[in-house]
Amino acid sequence: MIRIPLVAGNWKMNGTGDEALSLIDAILPELQEVQDVECVVCPPFTVLYIVSQRLSGSGIHTGAQNMFWEESGAYTGEVSPLMLKQMCKFVILGHSERRAIFGETDDTVNKRVLSALYHGLVPIICVGETLDEREGGMTDEVVQCQVRLALKDVDLKYSDEIIIAYEPVWAIGTGRSATAEGANAVIEGSIRTILKQELGNSISEATRILYGGSVKPDNAREFFIQSEIDGALVGGASLKAQDFVEIIRAARN
Repeated sequence: MIRIPLVAGNWKMNGTGDEALSLIDAILPELQEVQDVECVVCPPFTVLYIVSQRLSGSGIHTGAQNMFWEESGAYTGEVSPLMLKQMCKFVILGHSERRAIFGETDDTVNKRVLSALYHGLVPIICVGETLDEREGGMTDEVVQCQVRLALKDVDLKYSDEIIIAYEPVWAIGTGRSATAEGANAVIEGSIRTILKQELGNSISEATRILYGGSVKPDNAREFFIQSEIDGALVGGASLKAQDFVEIIRAARN
């Protein structure tokens, strides 16, 4: 099964309008020759529209960093799928920072996943264990549970529109990264196993699974040569044009 690599940049809460366009303008010329890699940038909501306009026709996609599950209503501060689908194709859901800081749960992540799929958005579903869970030998249990609950009640007709990102929490923004072999083992033994159980073998084999957690130009290739890793969800390095470009090139090669 050939899975097209995907590299997504999560800008988090960074970037004014001018800064966002400057970063996009620095990235675009460098990626014109890149083939066979799907590229996504996920800026803050405040600049999502202008970034999507600048990227229009470029072949580079935009994504949102989160989404509420209702279409409209009295949900102050939230952004609905109907609002997002005018500006982007992808949406990051269940990021560990959303879970840890803003109280999102497996149940609310599942609601977001179902809503995103229904409205034609591609969810990038984040799963991963904390340092305490890892040291307690709970990695497989935690990751399998997160994947299973995120996919609860997902209709098989949407199965080809699902992306999973394995992001061990202890490796996000810490400068520490899982070993490539270790990440590959979790993806193969836990994530693809649950996908097979929940959605079937063919869907498990076709689903793209990314690695995230301190991915940089100097370690990206180590992850991309692993059999079960199909790209990366990049944090801090996506805010540096040349670093992001080098990671994408590593995915191509």
